[in-house]
Amino acid sequence: MEKVDVVTSLGQLQLLRPAWIKAALAANDRLKLYLTVLQAAQAHAEQPNAPLLDLKREFAAAQVTIPWLTDLPGTTYREGKTLYVPDFLRLVALLRDDLRIMARPLAGVGNIVESELDRRVEQWCGWLDALTEDTLDVAQLRALTSGKRGEDDSFHVLVMDLHKALNRMAAELSSETIDGAHVWELQDADRPRVAAFMRGLNRTRALKLNHPGLDTAATRDGERLLLQNDIGTNDAHVLVVQVAGIRATLTYSDLHRQRLAFFQSLLTEIGASWSAPELRVTPGLNAGEAYHVDTAVFDCDGEEALQHVLEGIGSRIVFLIDWNRARKRLVEFVSKVDAVAVLAEGARREVGHMAWLAGGGERLIYGAMQALGADYFHIGDRLDQVMGPAQAKEFLVEVLVLSSQAIQRHQPIALIADETRLLLVRHMRQHRDEFDLLTEHAAYCHAIAEGVRDALAHGHDSDKEAARALAERAKEWERQADLLVVHSRARAERHPRWLPFTRLIEGADDVADALEEAAFLLSLIAADHHQGWRGEVHQVMQLLADAVLTATQDHVKALAIARAFGEESGGVDHEEFVAASWRVLNAERQCDILLRDVRRTLSEHVSDAATLNLSTDFAAALEQATDALLATGYALRKLAFSRVGGGE
Repeated sequence: MEKVDVVTSLGQLQLLRPAWIKAALAANDRLKLYLTVLQAAQAHAEQPNAPLLDLKREFAAAQVTIPWLTDLPGTTYREGKTLYVPDFLRLVALLRDDLRIMARPLAGVGNIVESELDRRVEQWCGWLDALTEDTLDVAQLRALTSGKRGEDDSFHVLVMDLHKALNRMAAELSSETIDGAHVWELQDADRPRVAAFMRGLNRTRALKLNHPGLDTAATRDGERLLLQNDIGTNDAHVLVVQVAGIRATLTYSDLHRQRLAFFQSLLTEIGASWSAPELRVTPGLNAGEAYHVDTAVFDCDGEEALQHVLEGIGSRIVFLIDWNRARKRLVEFVSKVDAVAVLAEGARREVGHMAWLAGGGERLIYGAMQALGADYFHIGDRLDQVMGPAQAKEFLVEVLVLSSQAIQRHQPIALIADETRLLLVRHMRQHRDEFDLLTEHAAYCHAIAEGVRDALAHGHDSDKEAARALAERAKEWERQADLLVVHSRARAERHPRWLPFTRLIEGADDVADALEEAAFLLSLIAADHHQGWRGEVHQVMQLLADAVLTATQDHVKALAIARAFGEESGGVDHEEFVAASWRVLNAERQCDILLRDVRRTLSEHVSDAATLNLSTDFAAALEQATDALLATGYALRKLAFSRVGGGE
């Protein structure tokens, strides 16, 4: 099935005639081969012991690769006046189909010569349809293969006459091109618009490498400029643009709904307004399978904007070639949604995915993962499971970029593999994903500590509703922190290198538990048990809460510095980390003293037993948080120094 058939289904007939002529001339070559095969079969049947004619060059010239047709002459034999030709009816179908392809460009021309040719074509198609057996008599063979003109028309003579008519028609069509687009019957205003489309197309054309496709045709049909691009080799993958005034309308057909959605997103970025996709089935097209068709409209506010849109459309077409193949390979490393996001970013950066596929595709990524070894990746690990979804997407986009740059510079494939491995190493070092869970956990601890400090500052220790709301938020934050611990344990089960970080986050979880307990106790104190939290009591409680918050902030700072430790970290980083660690130590000592001050002050100013007990427990919970911070700080110090070879 020719690509032009889908253009017919999209209703743009004026674009088809040059393509039809091209297809018809190819059909002419095939028809001549078929007739030669029949003549070779006749020769073998008459002289079975003679060597078979060697038709390899003829088959190659016609670009035909059909094993049964190659074997046909050697299997033909004669009995009396009848020629027995195995698979002859299959050959008859080829003769009929290619005869119609040859006649197609002449349809609708309207002159006498072409009308007579059309009548002869229909007559011969009927003659071929009447054949029902794999046999030929002498008269039938002559009617098919004879090239002599006489009273009776022959199939061969009709093919020759069609060929002459096609040559005349081809000569009448302009051979002009605009930046590679085959154009005819254009107006002066059309030329800069075609040039704009081709400017975008040619800017990214090289990204398809040696893949066929991107041939463009343009003509005028009444008030419309028509542009057609065949994209690739699939017969249902076609794009047609109509320009009327300063409005552009794009019709696009695709086998893959996901690729259609991808293209919709690319063109929406330059102002496309899409209709609802339509599912079509066209007889003889795409083996009878359904394909998707959608239409986009671009309402432009002037000629400059229109040309910008046409250039944008042209520049994005290359990213559709082999898109589904690239998507399937990326899904081995990230989710389906993220795989499409990687391809979309590759399109926005105008690097595409073809160079990555040519460089090895998924083998590049697996090779890089294997090179890092079992400390980072095990067999069966997905990239996003180890690096995290966001970082895995970022890495894959950068692989597309380096692959494209290497191919454009004509660098060897082996170099792409080496650069991919180095890139993965840099990502694993830069992102320090093992610290991500610790940092996120510390953020939840900081949020609870800040909530308690702010609650005291705003008098929420006597506001039942506000205190209860804080307790509920703190409980949710503590639950999220617990989930991070569970996540870290699951990672440690797969990768032993995660174990030190898991032990660290398990210790840090005591901080979250203590702070959440303090928030809960504050809600109880505010619930009608508040007697005497004024003056000195409130002041010392505020000092304790301030000290705990400061300690959590220093813990967050220490983590931020530690995650950057490595061979490139300097003395200033080490000094800042030690200073933050010592501040956590001093905070713990300060909170021990403040806890005693709280108890002393409570004993002097609070006589209600419930308030006294709850207040003491509240202060103790805050102090326990600093104890846990101190223990976590020591573990972090040991881990951080081990990363720079400094020991404990």
